[in-house]
Amino acid sequence: MAKTIQAIRGMNDCLPTQSPLWQKVESTVKRVVSAYGYNEVRMPIVEMTHLFSRAIGEVTDVVEKEMYTFEDRNGDSLTLRPEGTAGCVRAGIENGLLYNQEQRLWYMGPMFRHERPQKGRYRQFHQCGVEVFGLNGPDVDAELIMMTARLWRELGISEHVRLELNSIGSLDDRANYRTALIEHLEKHIDVLDEDSKRRMHTNPLRVLDSKNKDVQAILVDAPELADYLDEDSKAHFAGLCELLDAAGIEYTVNQRLVRGLDYYNRTVFEWITESLGAQGTVCGGGRYDGLVEQLGGKATPAVGFAMGLERLVLMMETLELTDVRRNVDVYVVTAGEGTMMAGLKLAEQLRESDSDIRVMNHFGGGNFKKQFKRADKVGALVALVLGENEVAEGTVVVKDLKGGEQQTVAQNELLTKLADIL
Repeated sequence: MAKTIQAIRGMNDCLPTQSPLWQKVESTVKRVVSAYGYNEVRMPIVEMTHLFSRAIGEVTDVVEKEMYTFEDRNGDSLTLRPEGTAGCVRAGIENGLLYNQEQRLWYMGPMFRHERPQKGRYRQFHQCGVEVFGLNGPDVDAELIMMTARLWRELGISEHVRLELNSIGSLDDRANYRTALIEHLEKHIDVLDEDSKRRMHTNPLRVLDSKNKDVQAILVDAPELADYLDEDSKAHFAGLCELLDAAGIEYTVNQRLVRGLDYYNRTVFEWITESLGAQGTVCGGGRYDGLVEQLGGKATPAVGFAMGLERLVLMMETLELTDVRRNVDVYVVTAGEGTMMAGLKLAEQLRESDSDIRVMNHFGGGNFKKQFKRADKVGALVALVLGENEVAEGTVVVKDLKGGEQQTVAQNELLTKLADIL
């Protein structure tokens, strides 16, 4: 017998029992970002490989170890997108959206990284990203953080996330700090793990967020990045903190927060939860004022964030915030000559009159008991019963499946009756 074909490890199906919660999260995200006047952009899943190596950084974990890269029939090196910002910038440059313009954009879709699959971390995962171009003040940084705070409130998870914030300054600031940090790390080379030793000369700021306790111990006396910031970066960060304070958003300044991608500058932030074990970051972002020019466009200030939808869904499941709208409101039960067609017509009339109502017709025959059992299984609130008498008289039996009451009403009064029950 042929071996059963299974999904690729780390790339998961979203089953009908799971999709309502996904739809709730996605629709809430779309509603919140739209409330701030942001517009959707959709980019390809596959891009030229050098887009990511130039944007993210050659010596980042993403580029070195995690990208799904292949050569197509033309010999071009292509990559399944591991994140959305680089593609969004590419689209903006290519389509003339950025130079001397202000753009507030959002996108949603699958990303791909070849990592070891675990709870909250997958090889195909889904992100919502928000990107702003053409604005360089701390006010838009604050708005993005306020936007995420609003999303947490609407999802009901505000009490389970906390905000960490930092400024990593300009490229020059980090170059000066990099030299001082390397000098400190070299004094403790015997304590560093292999990963930190590898990063020490290629991307030393990533050592700051090492999970190794011995490495963290030697970082206690390491130089502080805040001491190397120029006056503009200090003023920008102070302005952001002032705005967040005025908005009542609590945060912690974490001077070891640097984010994992090379394109960030000045503001960086993460929303963190203790509800998901090791995978605690549910949203992260910051400024990347140099990326547009780095990818061939004119110098353009930019800031954004991305959030993992799998982690938001998992968090809501963990917190038992899984109350979602049912898939079926009304179930149509029929029995007798000519009632099936009458039931189909009635269902269509309901959908035509109220596009928000969800109506399912019973198919496959069976007695009333079987049909009502099916109505209960799909979670319908109301059953509409059509027999030969009801069809002849233009009526329908309305049965409240939660309260158990039923009554016969004229079909032209049905919407009013359903409104009372639903």
